[in-house]
Amino acid sequence: MKRIFMLIGLCALLCQTSCHFEDAEAEAKEEEVKFMVTSPLNKDTLITKDYVSQIHSIQHIELRAMEKGYLEKIFVDEGKFVKKGQLMFQIMPMLYQAELQKAQAEANFAQIEYQNTKSLADSNVVAPNELAMAKAKLAKANAELALAQVHLGFTQIKAPFDGIMDHFQVRLGSLVDEGDLLTTLSDNSKMWVYYNVPEAEYLEYKTKVKKDSMMKVNLIMANNKQFEYPGIVETIEADFNNETGNIAFRATFPNPNGLLRHGETGNIQMTVPLKNALIIPQKATFEVLDKKYVYVVDKENVLRSKEITIAAELPHIYVVQDGLAVTDKILLEGLRLVRENQKIHYSFVQPTTALSQLELYAE
Repeated sequence: MKRIFMLIGLCALLCQTSCHFEDAEAEAKEEEVKFMVTSPLNKDTLITKDYVSQIHSIQHIELRAMEKGYLEKIFVDEGKFVKKGQLMFQIMPMLYQAELQKAQAEANFAQIEYQNTKSLADSNVVAPNELAMAKAKLAKANAELALAQVHLGFTQIKAPFDGIMDHFQVRLGSLVDEGDLLTTLSDNSKMWVYYNVPEAEYLEYKTKVKKDSMMKVNLIMANNKQFEYPGIVETIEADFNNETGNIAFRATFPNPNGLLRHGETGNIQMTVPLKNALIIPQKATFEVLDKKYVYVVDKENVLRSKEITIAAELPHIYVVQDGLAVTDKILLEGLRLVRENQKIHYSFVQPTTALSQLELYAE
């Protein structure tokens, strides 16, 4: 009987000891699961915004025929660089050469007639009016000669500036009429890049930039690489577009290597100041159906998911436009280990400390 009581006592002792160890282990485990929580950082900052842009040559013109005739010669090739004054096209000049010869002959005849009349007028053989008429005929003949020379000159199309040829709109031997398009010519030594800026950002730009200073911007090309030379915002158009609420900016980029061409597209990166911006780490957010959320810790230490609107995105950092207050506490890490309405234990990390641990500091 004693043995039975001793056995029961031993079992009770073992059971009590086991329960004690399990409780201690659970408490230790509960103490270990502590989450890091922080708050948004409120400060003035600068962000880089992208704007879709159109790239234009500083000079891009159409070369058109000034006279009618057959295209006799082409001295250049498509896509080639031409110098100012270089001969590009020759329209068959025979008709205009004949007109020039005729005008030259008439001018010579009028010159002789004028000289004879002048000699007679000097001898008082003819009246002064006849001399005046002879002089007028000579002036008319010289004017027609100059006009014929101009028409003949129009049969030669020369480059008005240094530039790059586009493709031909006509071929050798084509009959071209006055005004027909032959090709286009682009001066790509510098490029004008146009992009549209919303009204609010325009006002921020005008208040931050001094009158005589010019803002530098960067160009991201279609291959997602940054163009090696920065551009300068030199002009802003006069009027806003009433339909979009935007105004066009124009930045000028040097193009010494000729990489940029007329008609390309890209993205302008412009630095925009933000006052009293709310900044949070990107890792504190999660996404559901293309919407961004954070876990906010309420007064009872319970997690509540909250949708936020992103104003700007930087590496490792979001600037929050709406959905958070500076006093909110948000879950910083372990988002996949928790669920909605879960009560947690946490340690608070100062916003400056949380951001300083990222690879990129907020500016």
